Amino acid sequence: MTQKNAPTIKDVAREAGVAVGTVSKVINGRSVREPYRRKVEEAIRKLNYEVNTYARGLKLQKSNLIALIIPNTINPFFAAFADYIEEALYQRGYKLLLCCADGDPDKEVSYLTMATQNKVDGIIALTYSDIGNDIADDLPIVVFDRFFDNHVIPRVASDNFSGGCLAVEKLLEFGCRHPVYIRFHSIFPGESDKRRDGYLHACRKHGLEPDFLDEVDSPEALSMMRKFLQEHKRPDGSLTFDGVFAHTDYHGYMFLNLLREEGYRVPEDVQIIGFDGIRKFGGENESLFVSSICQPVRQLAAKCVELVLAEDRADIPSLTLLPVRYEYGGTTKKEKK
Repeated sequence: MTQKNAPTIKDVAREAGVAVGTVSKVINGRSVREPYRRKVEEAIRKLNYEVNTYARGLKLQKSNLIALIIPNTINPFFAAFADYIEEALYQRGYKLLLCCADGDPDKEVSYLTMATQNKVDGIIALTYSDIGNDIADDLPIVVFDRFFDNHVIPRVASDNFSGGCLAVEKLLEFGCRHPVYIRFHSIFPGESDKRRDGYLHACRKHGLEPDFLDEVDSPEALSMMRKFLQEHKRPDGSLTFDGVFAHTDYHGYMFLNLLREEGYRVPEDVQIIGFDGIRKFGGENESLFVSSICQPVRQLAAKCVELVLAEDRADIPSLTLLPVRYEYGGTTKKEKK
């Protein structure tokens, strides 16, 4: 059967020789006699009929759509997170509505409004803006990393504090005597701030003098790193530090390139450990850009999906932390076997 326009539910009913109400029951998973179900399913296949999920959602108050708000898909960590979210949703019969907000508060609010108006079944947000006042009370939402003072919203994050401690412990294990910390961060608080706490805790534990570059995210990050490096040069050109814990792999990679431009060898002169576990070409088995404290991205995404779809929201913990691990990425000395 060929039609210029897409087939309708009436066309399916006519093809199957049943009432429109019977087709509606089959589409919506309600009970009908098996012979009728088979006829409807055969007619749907024959006509290539596609359910209008938006109209169906308005009627059933359920769209099987989950909105994901992230800064962008250029950053490999955000891209991997989005990919694993989509995978976990699809396995549960849900589809993804992807919103890239670029960290713009107005854009994030507009996406929240759009998601609410389009009757999504929930929102997963990886946001670095203060959008707490714009979150609807009746819409299931799970946030990655962030927290809001005016809302109790389930949060999922890696164990950033333990990760900060682990980074320092590994640098010391590999022979470093003076590890520094480099961080460029959001003005809004989040779980990732605890990486700094972990660094400071490990310094106290081992009797080290903390030494760090700690600034708000800025386009001038590279210039700030260059100044930090110059300030830590001795008259003979050697550096006062021999290890770097970078708040993210991205900044660790930036500092790696800066060191090499200045003629320093990595890891012979300076060892670097980042945080996130970003991989070249995105694959789980690909190599890292720098040695890193790796976040379990697939498991984090699966946990976000599990919580946003949970039927009993009263039992959801306010914070769920998943463990991190160290992985060699070429910017540290290899562990002795």
